[in-house]
Amino acid sequence: MRFRWPEGVPSLMQCHYCDRTADLTVEKDGVRVGLCEEHFQHRLESLADADALADLREQLDIDRA
Repeated sequence: MRFRWPEGVPSLMQCHYCDRTADLTVEKDGVRVGLCEEHFQHRLESLADADALADLREQLDIDRA
């Protein structure tokens, strides 16, 4: 899985965990967090291992239709 910042849009965000440019940003309740691809993958694996992924899917109301 690869995430890329749209071309022509400058990324002003840094990864929350390191000094690399964020490849992905998320925002909730006005709080914006950026992650590089490596840290995004690490966090995704942690969520899957901790059964938190099901909770996250429920919160995001993901429709798999």
